[in-house]
Amino acid sequence: PAADAFKPDVVVISAGFDAHRDDPLASMGLTENGYAELTRIVAGIARRHSKGRILSSLEGGYNLQALSVSVERHVLALLDA
Repeated sequence: PAADAFKPDVVVISAGFDAHRDDPLASMGLTENGYAELTRIVAGIARRHSKGRILSSLEGGYNLQALSVSVERHVLALLDA
């Protein structure tokens, strides 16, 4: 990945959840488990290159039920990282 060449000091996640399959604004089809897996992948990059330093900022997500579950899975994946 590009991160291996760049070797960031910190990894910043713009955590938008509007790509969820139930979100009214997009037709991307991601699930809560998909967001958790993406978070684990990014956390692995942070472990390899930035001593696990991650900043996550909540962005979009407009189906409140899908947003709440997706954010929960995202945070749990970060805590498990």
